[in-house]
Amino acid sequence: MARTKSYDLICLGGGSAGFNAARLAASLGQRAAIVDGAPELGGLCILKGCMPSKTLLYSAEILHHARHAAKFGLRVRGAEADMKAVHARKVKIIGEFAAYRQQALAGGKFDLHRAYAKFVDAHTVELSNGQRLSADYFLIGTGSKIAVPPVPGLAEAKFWTSDDVLDLDFLPKSVIVLGGGIVACELAQFLSRMGAKVTLVQRSRNILRDHSEAASTVVQRAFVDEGIELFAGTQITAIKQDARGTTVEFQHDGKRIVRRAAHLFNALGREPNTAQLGLAAAGVRTRPGGQIVINRWQQSTAPHIYAAGDCSGPAEIVHIAIQQAELAVRHAFGIKGIKPIDYSLLLNVVFTDPQLATVGRLESQLQEDGIDYLTASYPFDDHGKSILMEAKYGYVKVIAEPKRGRILGAEIVGKDAGELIHCFSIALAQRSTVFDLLRAPWYHPTLAEILTYPLEEIAEKVRPS
Repeated sequence: MARTKSYDLICLGGGSAGFNAARLAASLGQRAAIVDGAPELGGLCILKGCMPSKTLLYSAEILHHARHAAKFGLRVRGAEADMKAVHARKVKIIGEFAAYRQQALAGGKFDLHRAYAKFVDAHTVELSNGQRLSADYFLIGTGSKIAVPPVPGLAEAKFWTSDDVLDLDFLPKSVIVLGGGIVACELAQFLSRMGAKVTLVQRSRNILRDHSEAASTVVQRAFVDEGIELFAGTQITAIKQDARGTTVEFQHDGKRIVRRAAHLFNALGREPNTAQLGLAAAGVRTRPGGQIVINRWQQSTAPHIYAAGDCSGPAEIVHIAIQQAELAVRHAFGIKGIKPIDYSLLLNVVFTDPQLATVGRLESQLQEDGIDYLTASYPFDDHGKSILMEAKYGYVKVIAEPKRGRILGAEIVGKDAGELIHCFSIALAQRSTVFDLLRAPWYHPTLAEILTYPLEEIAEKVRPS
């Protein structure tokens, strides 16, 4: 048997968490390695997540504007999707992103092992090529995979996943989308805007259930206005398939509903990709769903083994995965003055149209914790710039503490919410008050100017100190 090669740090997975952990460790003078056996390097975000989906969503947005150009006094005849061209554009763009990451992985000051790894003991992994590696520390960043929940008939059905939808080079006639989370909503709107007949079936009472009911209702109304058939608060009773397509039966408002489509899209979520890692041999505990149990320093129940990103949570967001991975490396190698991640700054964006974005602590969390707060909101349909853009869905909501007016959180659902929310992200990081933000100039007419109205309302409510 070949001699076991040893490192200071081994990263399992070469996505956002693993890559940034290995790069940081190498910069600190540590012997680092990445182990990744995926057919293509780059990680979920670049290859099958954030970047390809946003590329396609932007194509769909342009087509949507072309088809509704009459609202702006314009005539655009015959606007339609050329799916092969849309697909080719996506492949080109993502190929460039992936090539850049692959070059960084291949040329980094760390070793790259193109294989899968499994723990054989607390300090040793065996690779799928038979080689063994050992390390003082490990960072698990193996991400997540498509989940197949126990829905009647789903496991036996032939269905699309987000991977398949992102790789379409033809326009499907009709699609039933199962789920109402971020991926389900973003890609349901993409398919609908491209020209498919879309039916979305969601178990929870509202789509985007991790967001406020008010915000999700705005997105839901926009979907219905665009022609998406949407059923929320359902219970699926059967999924059947034949040569002509898929039939989904479900209960909705006490009635039996049956819908049929050419294709079925399973968008019911993802689960941690940890089952094949041999974690028990290393003393690493997981929750029932496979999520690795970690502490505030990203340490697992085996203190020298850290985890970051989708496999550990609590938020499946790229910048969080990077923060977690870098925190883990700094903690492992004794860097002084580090602090745990402050999740009160959590930033989230849903790239539907209208977009939905939040940052900080929201009303439901503050109410649950018994914390006093002030809130004010302002609608986009009463704001000059959004009116002239025909972008009238949604609102801006600001949440602040009542004594000094310090910003606690914000919720925006509307045009370019994902861009506007960063005004509040900076404010939260700097512990700014509504008065601090109002001292800044806000140019007229801009979308950002809408933020000043709830800020002014809260400023008038703040109790004198």
